[in-house]
Amino acid sequence: MFIKILHTESSPGWGGQENRILNESIGLQKLGAKVYILCQPESKLAEKAREAGIEVFTSPMRKSYDLKAIYNTARLINKLNIDVVNTHSGKDSYIGGFAGKLSKKTPLIVRTRHLALPITSTFSYKYLSDFVVTVSEYVRQYLIQKGIPEKKVFAVPTGIDLEKFNPGKVKGTLKKELGLNQDTPLIATVAVLRKKKGHHILIEAIPYVLKKFPEAVFVFVGEGPQRKNIEEKIKRHGLSKNVIMLGHREDIPQILSSIDLFVLPTLQEALGTSFIEAMAMGKPVIGSNIDGVREVIDNGLNGYLVPPEAPVVLAEKIIDLLSNRGKAKEFGVHGREKVENKYTIEKMCNGMLEVYLKHLKKL
Repeated sequence: MFIKILHTESSPGWGGQENRILNESIGLQKLGAKVYILCQPESKLAEKAREAGIEVFTSPMRKSYDLKAIYNTARLINKLNIDVVNTHSGKDSYIGGFAGKLSKKTPLIVRTRHLALPITSTFSYKYLSDFVVTVSEYVRQYLIQKGIPEKKVFAVPTGIDLEKFNPGKVKGTLKKELGLNQDTPLIATVAVLRKKKGHHILIEAIPYVLKKFPEAVFVFVGEGPQRKNIEEKIKRHGLSKNVIMLGHREDIPQILSSIDLFVLPTLQEALGTSFIEAMAMGKPVIGSNIDGVREVIDNGLNGYLVPPEAPVVLAEKIIDLLSNRGKAKEFGVHGREKVENKYTIEKMCNGMLEVYLKHLKKL
């Protein structure tokens, strides 16, 4: 069945949510759908989607009840003869939801919930969406607890490109770039520099690790509002030689190929795509025993789950994997297997197409 899908996104930035929209759009077109994206002018998503060959429309979305944006979106739905409107953020879920209800076409309206943050209102989920997709079972259960009907909420986990994150093809160059010996323990964190990502917890754990592995180097990949605070905390702990801030990088597969261990003591996570990417590269992972992270990390099989805000326990697990290279390698093998079985772009896109078609038949 050939269908036309319009993704809407009011966030102008770039992160895991926007990356999933782009990968979904590319993947669904490969499956035979026609996909369009409606987003804010000058958004990063618009730029990357155009580069990928996705047809993009832009419209200012100033607020949830932006009447002009609702009118323009309804006109676009009618003009393109859209079958599915898939909304993603707060503003565009209201705009796209109302536009879909008011358009002559009356398409299927889908809301994807990407975050583990508490929701402030259930209105767009209950009344503006025909059904809701979540990126993890954790988020699905959360929405059900908030009163969204269980039969209306489906979990379709985020998937990644296994060719892009292929340990057999991607060469690691970071140790050479940093002037490190190949046997120097290298531990990475890849995340936006926000308080909830737990960089401060890892910084508190590092001195314990350095007692056992004084030559170990930790790299923080990413940018964000906490950068200055993190840099100051690194200096206060006297860790400037052992912790390197790499900022935003486009070569994440190459970085992950270079490291010995991936650590992210996050305090809030809908799923944890960064863990999945590290696992795809055959690396052992350590994360907090919270939210959607529990779905990704099988404790003692492909990594370790540690209590949140427990730097001493975190340090112990880092030391354990740096001390037991055989175990670390085994964890990496199991991690890659899990990603291949559950977290691929193909599985994500097939899952989305399946729920679209299932509900279109009911209209």
